[in-house]
Amino acid sequence: MSEEFGPDFISVTDEDGNEFELELVDSLEHKGVTYYAMFPAVEENEETGEPVDVDADDEEYGLVIMKVIEENGEEILSTLDSDEELDTIYNLFMERFFQEEEE
Repeated sequence: MSEEFGPDFISVTDEDGNEFELELVDSLEHKGVTYYAMFPAVEENEETGEPVDVDADDEEYGLVIMKVIEENGEEILSTLDSDEELDTIYNLFMERFFQEEEE
């Protein structure tokens, strides 16, 4: 993905009404379904504008994979339906990430 214009951010609201922001890292299509790989957006210190340190071991931080579904004629993001689907898509993204690193 080109970062010519900077990273893409997506606001997502969960089932409990909590809104959070994700940074889109990559997308792919598999069997006619579009999937997004995202990370939680890094927060900035309000006083300095510097990024807040992220603890990569924090369970709140990690790769988020969602798929695009159509509901009532509108595209929305949804969690994956099964662990098998998650494993398949996760592996496809990892192959792409490592392939990009080698180039």
